[in-house]
Amino acid sequence: MYQDTSIAMLDELLASSVKAYHQYKTYSLKQRADFMRTIAKEIEALGEELIETAMAETNLPAARLMNERGRTIFQLNSYAEAAEKGNWLEASIDTALPERTPPKPDLRKMLMPLGTVVVFGASNFPFAYSTAGGDTACAFAAGCPVVVKAHPAHAKTSTLVAKAIHEAAKKCNMPDGIFHHVYGAGFETGEYLAKHPAVKAIGFTGSLSGGKALFDWANQRKSPIPVFAEMGSANPVFLLPEKLITETEALAKQYAGSITLGMGQFCTNPGLLIAIDGEGLDRFVQHLRKEIKSIVPSKMLHAGISKNYSEKLAKALAQKGVQLLTQTEYAIGEGEGLISIATTTARTFLSNPVLHQEVFGPYSLIVQCQNEAEMLEIAKSLEGQLTATLMASPKDIRKHQELLDYVQEICGRFILNNVPTGVEVSLPMHHGGPFPASTDSRFTSVGADGIKRFARPIAFQNWDDEFLPNELKNANPLGIWRTVNNELTRNPIS
Repeated sequence: MYQDTSIAMLDELLASSVKAYHQYKTYSLKQRADFMRTIAKEIEALGEELIETAMAETNLPAARLMNERGRTIFQLNSYAEAAEKGNWLEASIDTALPERTPPKPDLRKMLMPLGTVVVFGASNFPFAYSTAGGDTACAFAAGCPVVVKAHPAHAKTSTLVAKAIHEAAKKCNMPDGIFHHVYGAGFETGEYLAKHPAVKAIGFTGSLSGGKALFDWANQRKSPIPVFAEMGSANPVFLLPEKLITETEALAKQYAGSITLGMGQFCTNPGLLIAIDGEGLDRFVQHLRKEIKSIVPSKMLHAGISKNYSEKLAKALAQKGVQLLTQTEYAIGEGEGLISIATTTARTFLSNPVLHQEVFGPYSLIVQCQNEAEMLEIAKSLEGQLTATLMASPKDIRKHQELLDYVQEICGRFILNNVPTGVEVSLPMHHGGPFPASTDSRFTSVGADGIKRFARPIAFQNWDDEFLPNELKNANPLGIWRTVNNELTRNPIS
């Protein structure tokens, strides 16, 4: 059991983080990238100890954890490459036109780091969204020191990874204070960090209640700071008529797998299936029942998630007008997720906000619409989502253009004929969405564009070339892509 980091110690660590910021922000893009690559090597060097520790704390199997460790290492390396390339800096230059009336000044703009970033470890991804996960990698890439608050559910795992980061910092001669690792079982530590004047941004992956609390605390400060909170969603799937009638069995199998993947403990788990009553939906329900009954349940990550799932599932099933369709036929052991599918009518769904809420686990609600108008009404009523999916034939798509228009308004990632589970780490990926899926829909927590969360623009006007940052010098010594007089180029300015 780890003791909460004291307030006095937090103050001391944050003071050293501020000092580190003023050094680290001057480090080259290559130095930042090498640091991140070294972190990846140190994590890999932890070997079986890391996997075994995480298995003991999270109930996750070795195969899943090895895959997630691989993803974490890939994120560090890919964001390192992106940091070094410098595209994320959005460097732009307009050279002076002194002969113009009035004269046009020399203007040069780029992104610069915000300062100390606090990252809150996620409960459901002990590696990829935790201590050395995407938020930490993006902050280091942007030039920011990081303070990680370990998630209490896997504090030992977090501590091991933190040691790897500290070892990498030593090997790369990083400034003291570039990284700190703190503990706090209650909300007090999080509140103190969110309100501390040394903290300039927050990264969070977790519940709506947790993310909203951080957002509110950060905005109560004398100088508010950005909170980039990814808070999950119900991830609606719209099953359109022709697709449903022609591929019924395949769709049922596909979605049974997605709903129960990892015992439903993914923020992109499809918690809502929306379809129009008819033969296609009837057959889909029959096949889905069959698939769900045959899936063997397993333990959820930890007791807290299991308890929360049981409570929210019971609340959802107790709502008036909600009918339980099927559950797994296997006996449920302690800490295992009760795989469940329920159904309700569109009118009931529209009148009950509780049914819109995410139930984090292997559960999905089928919403039965009488017609296309009701399906459209549901799309208009939905809150912000990380993902929304359309299972549709080309004919369905052409026929439901208005539906497409409204669904695009509520999601960060719009999927056609695929499942929302599985978030590719790549530049075009957007993992975020309108509130309450995230606190700022303009930014992603996955992919190299996530680096931009922890940076701000600064414009330099009429500065002599020798005093400019290397990113903006005429010779372009870093060889990065820049927009010079409205043309994208890597050429120097003559």
